[in-house]
Formats: sequence, structure tokens, C-alpha cells
Amino acid sequence: MDTPARPLHPASASRAGSARSAGAPGQPPPGLPPRWSNLKHLPRETRDTLYLLAVIAWVVMPHVTHLPVWCSALAAGVLLWRGWLALGARALPGRWVVGGLLAAAVAATWLTHRTVLGKEAGVTLVVVLMALKTLELRARRDAFVVFFLGFFLVLTHFFYSQSLALALVMVVAVWGLLTALVLAHMPVGHPSLASAGALSARMCLLGAPVMLALFVLFPRFGPLWGLPNDAASARTGLSTDMTMGTVAELALDDNIAMTIRFDGPAPPPDTLYFRGPVLSAFDGLTWQPAERRYWGRGQQLDAELQVRGKPLHYEVTMEPTRVPVLPLLEATTEVAEVSGLRPRLQPSLEWAIGRPLMDRERLRATSYTDHRHGPLQPVLGLQDHLQLPAGYNPRTLAWAAALRRDPRHARAEPQALAQAVLEHIRSQGYSYTLTPGPYGDEQGRHAIDEFWLDRKQGFCEHFAAAFVVIMRALDVPARIVTGYQGAELNPVDGYYLVRNSQAHAWAEFWQPGRGWLRADPTAAVAPERVTRSLALRPAPGLVGGVLGTADSTFWRALRNQWAAINNAWNQKVLNYSRGEQLDLLKQLGVRSPSWQDLALLLVLLLALASALGAAWAWWERQRQDPWLRAYHGMQRQLAAAGLPSAAHTPPRELARLALQRWGEPARGVATLLTRMEAARYAPPAQAGHVRGPTLARLLARSLARELRRAQSAPLDHA
Repeated sequence: MDTPARPLHPASASRAGSARSAGAPGQPPPGLPPRWSNLKHLPRETRDTLYLLAVIAWVVMPHVTHLPVWCSALAAGVLLWRGWLALGARALPGRWVVGGLLAAAVAATWLTHRTVLGKEAGVTLVVVLMALKTLELRARRDAFVVFFLGFFLVLTHFFYSQSLALALVMVVAVWGLLTALVLAHMPVGHPSLASAGALSARMCLLGAPVMLALFVLFPRFGPLWGLPNDAASARTGLSTDMTMGTVAELALDDNIAMTIRFDGPAPPPDTLYFRGPVLSAFDGLTWQPAERRYWGRGQQLDAELQVRGKPLHYEVTMEPTRVPVLPLLEATTEVAEVSGLRPRLQPSLEWAIGRPLMDRERLRATSYTDHRHGPLQPVLGLQDHLQLPAGYNPRTLAWAAALRRDPRHARAEPQALAQAVLEHIRSQGYSYTLTPGPYGDEQGRHAIDEFWLDRKQGFCEHFAAAFVVIMRALDVPARIVTGYQGAELNPVDGYYLVRNSQAHAWAEFWQPGRGWLRADPTAAVAPERVTRSLALRPAPGLVGGVLGTADSTFWRALRNQWAAINNAWNQKVLNYSRGEQLDLLKQLGVRSPSWQDLALLLVLLLALASALGAAWAWWERQRQDPWLRAYHGMQRQLAAAGLPSAAHTPPRELARLALQRWGEPARGVATLLTRMEAARYAPPAQAGHVRGPTLARLLARSLARELRRAQSAPLDHA
């Protein structure tokens, strides 16, 4: 038969008898409200257990989006079960039950992740272990295991996110765990949660300076600093391919993709094109990058970049990406090194880094909004930008052939043909929408036919794809460019924000003598999208319609405030690098700082903090009641002589114990202790000629002599 849970607090056992006499365990005394309606009348063990379970739930909650469904359900079920056991003071399950649940969880972890090692499987098992450990809270030792599993689980959250919101949630989690730890050390009684929470808050505040010093000065050693990441956790939605609808789905995501600060005035919105992957190969359904078969053969598809005008210097903080391309402003000519990766400018004007960004990165770049790139004369490879898959979109191809047969366009140059296509978009009732619905047949074939000639509703990728197909049908090399267009100024901190909702697709076509020219068909149907950087929003539903009637200025200001705070967190905390550490040393006067200088300064600060702490402890000791110091000294002397006593034992009781231990030879010891009590509590006329602290010190010095006399005399039990 299972035994009831033993108390978590050492003093609880002494209260068990009185609790049984008052009623059943876990029940409030007669006449009090039910325990679920008035928690302050719960037994201390029940209250503290419920509080710990609530803290564990708070710690686990942010992991729900990363955990398997079965793990979240198991953790929730175990915590609710443990709360039910605590409320009814019921016996905890046996070890066979807990062991069976653990074995099932390990098997489920293996089936889910195909391993029990690594980040995902490890986090799953830690959550399971902490939940199951609550079923073994039979002693304070078990509670300590749960506390420190909770602290470890707090760290695992930063494997997935280092955002300010998560950091605030984890601060509350650490405070809650510290409060539970303080409660486990509190003595007999019913200490309030408020007092324990206040004590843990003071502990956090006292540790904050040390934490700040370690953050600012602890040397960062390359890849060992920071937390592991993987490409699956990237959030920026650009992809290396494009199908109908993918950019529209990304436009519903309002998360920030980049934060930009220009050294001078920002360029006009219609020049803010952030170039991502360039897509040239089309199989009828999906656009992908072209095979770069002709690069390095002496005659490249794209000529060197030529820039004009004044350079534009800017700093960009980029979120993790899914593509091995940095979406930088056209046309960026210089980029700083990124986490050991050397960005390279590709002939297609992309800045490639070889792999997706795993971390948030801050870099500086130089751009020219007035530029030209691409070959001026036909070269090998341009024919790849004329290819169209056979059997797809025949009606659109026929429309393009009719346009070419028109006498006005029979001998027109590519730029004139592009203007004719854009004018058709402007004048023939096309509309710009996020929800055009699916296009094409069941296999997605002939989607451009249906968009261009029938429904005429689409997002930027529909217009760009149709434009490129038509230009190729007109025997003009063309391709799609994906990235972002526009940026919104945050008036709070002066940074420009590029959101995923500003993801965009546009086109480029080749003009002899001028190279590749940009054509944005979206500007023909929705010019405000480009000229004013106004991202399209979905049609509001019931909730959106109600909220839309509220003061949008207030919500915009609130969002800007939060974006500024979050940006400060990213810039000052998450992007605090080794270079900034060394810059701090330069400001302190170190000419050629190194990580050894950082370590030395950190050691000196910690030594200074230790010295200040020791001085504060000494000062606090001097502030302590001199009589108490003297009396505690007497207690230590008596304990060394074989007569221990509790801190709260009064002098009179200690005198009685001394006489009981050594007999009449201890009369001098008893007299000193009696005088010690009189020095504290007796009226002035009975305390002797010397009062208070001075007398206490004299009595403490005399005790050693009297103890020697008492111990040297034979024992007298008469």
C-alpha cells in the first residue's frame, strides 16, 4: 500500500498530530469556508504544493508550441492530477506507476524524434521528467530536484527564442521558482506568499549587479558564446522558389524581417527595393533560381555593377532567414562580414552567404539607388531567360503573339513592349488583392491564363509571373526578383522597420545597351503600394471590423512603442558583441584591448564587489545589538565546553543547565549568566554599577575563567 506524502518542510511533522485532531488532513477547521474558495485556510503543505505546480505550469507553457502534442497533454494531466492529490491529501502513486509513465514517455519521445538525444528530444524529456517528479514530492529533497529542473528548463526556452517578451516571461518564472525555494526553507508556521516573494525579489535585485557585470565583461569566445540554433527556427519567410500564393501568405505575417538605420536621410519609398533570391527557371508551376552553367566561362550572363550618384550608408539588423541570400537594398556594393561568413555579390546582384542566417545579425552596408547592371550586348545564357514550358498557358502566349503582330509593336524595343504590358494592366480592370483564391486546374496548370485573361485579381507574384511569361513570349529575356519593398519609419527611435508583410515580387527584363531593367507591375495597379510603402491588408472579419472602428492612431503608437523597446533589446542586449566589449575598454583608456583585459577587469570588479560585501557584512555585524553579540559569544564558549543551547535559550535557563551539568563548581558561571540577564532586563538599580553593552562584554570575558574552574572541579551531583 502506498504511503502518504511526507512533508516538504522539516517542521511539518511536529504539526501532524494537532492537524489530525482538528480534522482530516487538508480540510479547513470547522466553520471555515471550503478550501477551494479560500486558499489561505489550506494547510501549508497543500498551499505550497499548489503554488509550485502553478510555477511549473508557467515555466512549461511557452514550450507548448515546440513540444509534441502528447508531451503537452501528459505534462498538463500530471500537474492536474498532482493538484487533485494535494487538495485531498491523498497518497501519491507508487514508483511502479511513475516508472511506467516514464517508460511510456521515453518510448513516445523515440517514436516522435527517432532519438532521445539532441535539442528537441532533450527538451521533451526534461519537461516529462519535471512533471513526473511532482508525483514524488515526499520530502524537501524531492522539491529541490523540481526547483533546479525548473531553472534548467528556463534556459532551454532560449534555444528557440531570445525575444524580449520571452525574457520577461522567464524573469517571472525565475522569481516564482526562487519564491518556492524560499518557502521550502521557511520555519514552522504559515508564512505568506507575499513575504516569500518579497525576499526572493530582494535576492534577484542583489544579484543583478553581478549579472550585469558578467554580461558586459565576460569574454565572448566565438561559437561557444550564445545558444544553438537550427535553420528550422528561422522566421523570415522568403524562399528560394515561388508558386502562386506563397508571397500572399507571407504578407499576412506582420513580424519584423529587418530593422534599418540610415546614416543620413532615407531614400524615397519607391526606391526601397530589398533584393532577395532571383528566380529564372519556370516549370509551369514553380519559379526557381537558374542553373549557373555559364558563370566562370569568361562571358558571364550579368556584367559588373555600375553605380552613379552619392553612396547611401546604412546599418541593418536582420532576423534569421530561410534563404542563403541577404535581402539588401538595391544596389548594395559593400557589406561587412557576417559571423565569419563573407557575403559575396553574385552576378545576379544577390548577396550570397552560402547558408541561411541562424542568428539575428547586425551589419553595415553601402548602397547606390542609381545603378545599372547586366550585359549591354547579347551573351551566352540570355536564352535561358526566354524558355517557357511547353503546354502551359496557351491563351496568354497567344495574347502575347497578338501584341507582337500589332503594327505599333512589331519592331518595338523591349522597354516599349514592357510599357505596353504595364499600360494594359492599368487600363483593363486588374485589381490587387491578398485573397484571389486558387488559380488553374486541379494540378495548378494554366494559372497565368486564368489570372491574365479571366479573373484579373492577384497579388504581386501573380502580376510579376504573368509579366515575365508575356515578355518571354515576346522574345525578351525576363526574370522574377523576390524580396521586400518599402519600409515604415518608427518615430519613437528613428529606425525603419521592414516587415514580412512587405514581402514583394517584381520583374526584370533585358534591354540591349542598358542591361537589366526593373519593372514592377504591382505599381501599375496599386501605385500606393510602392510610392508610399503601404502593405495590403486582408479584408476585416467581424472582430477586425469592430476593432477597426477604434482609434487606429492609438494602436499604431502602441505598436511603435513596443517595436522601439524590442529594437533596443535587440541592439543593446542580443547584439552586444565582443567588438562592443573592446570598444568599452577603449573608452576606459585601454589602447589595444584584448579578451585578457576583459577578464582582468571582470576579476577586479568581482574582487571589489566581494570586498564591499565583506565590509557591508562587518558593518551589519557592528550594528547588531552588542548585548546579543556578547551573549552569543557566551553560548559558543559553553557549547565548546559541552553545553550546547539554542539561539533562543534565555540566560536564566542556560544558568540552570550549567548547574545541572557541573554542579556547585558552576556557580560562578550561573552568576555570570544571571548578571547577563539583569544587564539586559533588570531595572538600573539592580543591574550593578556598570550597565548595558559594557557590562555584557565584561561578563563574556569572565566566562572563560569560570568555565575552567567548573571543568577542573570533580563532578558533584548532590
